[in-house]
Amino acid sequence: MIFTETPLKGAYVIDLEKRADDRGFFARAFCRHELGAHGLESAITQGNLSYNVKRGTLRGMHFQKAPHAEDKMIRCMAGAIHDVILDIRPDSPTFGKWFAAELSAENRRMMYVPKGFAHGYQALTDHSEALYLVTEFYTPTHESGIRWNDPRFGIQWPIPEPILSPKDAVHPDYAP
Repeated sequence: MIFTETPLKGAYVIDLEKRADDRGFFARAFCRHELGAHGLESAITQGNLSYNVKRGTLRGMHFQKAPHAEDKMIRCMAGAIHDVILDIRPDSPTFGKWFAAELSAENRRMMYVPKGFAHGYQALTDHSEALYLVTEFYTPTHESGIRWNDPRFGIQWPIPEPILSPKDAVHPDYAP
């Protein structure tokens, strides 16, 4: 696994370290030891799958509040997504900053999102599918979100007219 830290401390883009030959390749997609060597949480408790029928579908910006805050690892298994993370750790030097990367079935890239970040993505293709590995069980009473276009953060989304769920459409602007 090849770890590239984003400009937001503690968040990483993870690429496969492929061992290839004429048959194809083999690569480690998850390793507790390698995550631990980078100081990252690796106690996965749940895996979630998100499927999007239409290009432009936007899911976010989501997070779970303490004590059920979670680290996430996201990989696009079909199609492509524009994956966005937002640092909402009040004492962080990068508080309020966001970072985005394209995750696709073709590039097999993964995003590691630490606790204290909001996360969302927009489908870049029809029939995209994302796999989430998370370190905390889903806890509805601690679920939260921030409006996808909160002007405080100025997140740039590639498709200007997103398809939103009723729930995501009414997330509030950020409030500490």
